Amino acid sequence: MAVSDLLLQGVNLMLLGMGIVFTFLAVLVVALNGMSRLAASLTGPETPTTAADPGVDDAELIAVITAAINRYRSKK
Repeated sequence: MAVSDLLLQGVNLMLLGMGIVFTFLAVLVVALNGMSRLAASLTGPETPTTAADPGVDDAELIAVITAAINRYRSKK
């Protein structure tokens, strides 16, 4: 076989492989989007969680954080 024939076969094989990988990835993206939409429709809308939860006592949280910082600093 001539070198040009081998190069042509190599390019054809490369393009075939790249096409197969691209097709597989496109199918994977479509499948994941479909599963995401299905999961979202089954679970309902998400409720966002906020950092300012009215049920948390800030004074107690500050005291716990202060105690942890003081304990960490006293280890040195």
